[in-house]
Amino acid sequence: MPARYGGFETAVEEIGRRLAASGHEVTVYCRGERHPESEYLGMRLVHLPALKKKVAETLTHTGLSVLHAAGRRCARRGPDVALVFNAANAPLLPVLRTLRIPVATHVDGLEWKRTKWSGAGRRYYRAAESMAVRWSDALISDAVGIQDYYTERFGADSVFIPYGAPILERTDTGKLAEAGYEPGGFHLVVARFEPENHVHLAVDGYRRSKAAKPLVVVGSAPYNDEYTARLKELAGDDPRIRFLGGVWDQDLLDALYAGALTYLHGHSVGGTNPSLLRAMGAGASVVAYDVNFNREVLGDEAGRFFGDAESLAWRVEEAEADPGGAADRGEAARKRASERYVWDDVATAYERLCEDLRARRLTRKTVRPKK
Repeated sequence: MPARYGGFETAVEEIGRRLAASGHEVTVYCRGERHPESEYLGMRLVHLPALKKKVAETLTHTGLSVLHAAGRRCARRGPDVALVFNAANAPLLPVLRTLRIPVATHVDGLEWKRTKWSGAGRRYYRAAESMAVRWSDALISDAVGIQDYYTERFGADSVFIPYGAPILERTDTGKLAEAGYEPGGFHLVVARFEPENHVHLAVDGYRRSKAAKPLVVVGSAPYNDEYTARLKELAGDDPRIRFLGGVWDQDLLDALYAGALTYLHGHSVGGTNPSLLRAMGAGASVVAYDVNFNREVLGDEAGRFFGDAESLAWRVEEAEADPGGAADRGEAARKRASERYVWDDVATAYERLCEDLRARRLTRKTVRPKK
């Protein structure tokens, strides 16, 4: 906290601040850059270290967090309920259960499908899913597609609670001008540089197109220099393609979403993706990779879809040929986000789940082998 990196952080901030405003005591375990105050938006922040190495970073930090919560529990100051984000933390759930702390696990997307995991890492994530089902009092899915996966693979119920979308009513033209852009004057990609986010298809497809407006690529690859090099190779010397790296100025990032002619969204293995929701809330015309998660969020009228470089090139050219139609789809996306993905509703659903867990109205499900 403050959130500035990914979907989990944003969800914790938006949900936690609303629970705190409703009178609940909210403690958030943090790693990384330390906020100067011990409280933020009504939430108590506890900063603990972590080993900086892929999955070990998550597990070491969560291990220390669980020990801290256990110490508070023994001193009769511990939590009534624990919300654990990421099924990768599942090996530590028995400690919380031993302390009789009800726990709900937000399972995220299908992490084992990410190309950064192979061999032992992929096997670990598959095993962690099973452990999360066994040792959680409740599972949280942020997409119906994730719900279906846990039902089909494990015979496990989960609570569907999506993310919320920030709704932007207008473009900050001043911010855009400072960055050298104008509303409707560029195409946009915002993604962590990982193959399953299909940034390579966006770059390759755009380069094949006859687009006149530039492609702005926001993102980086914390663990994958090879993939970054591949993207630069695909871009070649095309002057229309501009890599901005990570953009941590949220006002500028919002202005880029709101000012883009199209937002090219390639994410494929998560559930409800926060970057997609932010683009929709900004009124961006979305061209998304054709998977069930993205179709679930966008519906039939609020976006266009691509499956390869050729179809993406065609979608980019289509938007430039009919910018009015692209703008209409952007408005349809904003309307859909404002009706279906509302942070107040999300926080209310989490509050209800926590109350049910505290009252022991929920019971965990037993894993059934997939037929």
